[in-house]
Amino acid sequence: MPTLLHQRQQQQQLLENPYPISPSSASGYRRSIPPFGRTGLLVLLSLTVVLGVLFPWMRMSDGLFSRNDASITKWRDYTLAEAVSFVAKNGTVIVCAVSQPYLPFLNNWLISIARQKHQEKVLVIAEDYATLYKVNQKWPGHAILIPPAPDAQTAHKFGSQGFFNFTSRRPRHLLQILELGYNVMYNDVDMVWLADPFPYLQGYHDVYFTDDMAAFYCVAAKSCGCTIYLFFLDLLLFQVKPLNHSHALPAPGKKGRTYICSCMIFLHPTSGAKQIMRKWIEELQDQPWSKTKKSNDQPAFNWALNKTAGLVDLYLLPQVAFPSGGLYFKNQTWVQETKGLHVIIHNNYITGFEKKIKRFRDFGLWLVDDHSLESPLATPFLDVQRGPKCCQHLSLL
Repeated sequence: MPTLLHQRQQQQQLLENPYPISPSSASGYRRSIPPFGRTGLLVLLSLTVVLGVLFPWMRMSDGLFSRNDASITKWRDYTLAEAVSFVAKNGTVIVCAVSQPYLPFLNNWLISIARQKHQEKVLVIAEDYATLYKVNQKWPGHAILIPPAPDAQTAHKFGSQGFFNFTSRRPRHLLQILELGYNVMYNDVDMVWLADPFPYLQGYHDVYFTDDMAAFYCVAAKSCGCTIYLFFLDLLLFQVKPLNHSHALPAPGKKGRTYICSCMIFLHPTSGAKQIMRKWIEELQDQPWSKTKKSNDQPAFNWALNKTAGLVDLYLLPQVAFPSGGLYFKNQTWVQETKGLHVIIHNNYITGFEKKIKRFRDFGLWLVDDHSLESPLATPFLDVQRGPKCCQHLSLL
């Protein structure tokens, strides 16, 4: 009888509470935690720490994302007129056109310019949005993108249609800057400044440019009795100019045009300079890229110079100061004889990023290896004469 009574009591308890808990748990469940007890204080302290860390981070993240969004919009809307006005010094701006694969060369070029104290004049014409944001993130205001942006994946391959499209934008950019009333120097970024080029821009001519002739030695056979031997003639297929050579436009070569380089140009905002740029654009339209004629912008520039030679004031810069890569890197006898007279070295007459970098390294001209802090894109920028400084243009980092 007592057993039956006990079983009925258990069944009644199950009906009243189908999910029973242990007696210890039940007692703990009924017991509340005093808010000012030891456990309660620990809970409050933990919540305070979590909220103190989490909330400021969330607010900072919101600020960072909103600031980045704002800066992206700002640089997309940044106009050429605003950019040139910001960077120009004494009415002069130095420009280059760069796509993302060439950013290491941009850095190397900027280090060499910073050593001559002309870096603040530089405006980077970005040919893709990645370059626009990257440069302006580290050096606000010194990069501009003039739409439409060309295909960044094909723009760096020499001889490709993408490369033609990339380089053919150059005269339009320069003409726009001239129309704004500024002097403009254009450089390719596979160049290195060894000295200040501005003292060589004598007078007030419309267009200043450099010769792109290369120097190649011939190998000839000579008979001496019964012996035939080879020797190197000191005869150049493309003649090295004397130090006091003429500054007039050279005579046309075998293709009926000159061999002037379109990679180093200085222009005054004159009607003659604008006429050259318009003619250059016209020649590019008349000689488009094709699979059979993988051209670039340079032949069109030479035709523009040749066809307007009697109408504009042209000035050929001294070859010794502005040698082509075909001369500087191929004729070490000439380099030694003219040591100390070189101003801007162009790493052309070679294709491929790795090959260009290796040649720069071989001649001690790849500055980013040991002097990266001298670049305006460095953090902080190191002025070689004044020491390191955290520039105001790093505020967006």
